[in-house]
Amino acid sequence: MEKLKTNQRKIHRKITAISAIPLLITIVSGTIYSILQPLGVDAFWLIKWHRVILALLICNLFTRYFLV
Repeated sequence: MEKLKTNQRKIHRKITAISAIPLLITIVSGTIYSILQPLGVDAFWLIKWHRVILALLICNLFTRYFLV
């Protein structure tokens, strides 16, 4: 029973880390975009970067944890 709880904790830690990474990227890129927009800086590249990074991250995590 103790081993089952240990495995559940390990799985929970991995899922939590996986969930936190896209949220952190979203927060950082959204904050930078919000700061640059009132300054008149066209930060459309930031939105593209955000989409590409998230797509690569999701593909990487999917292949790493679900296809193994």
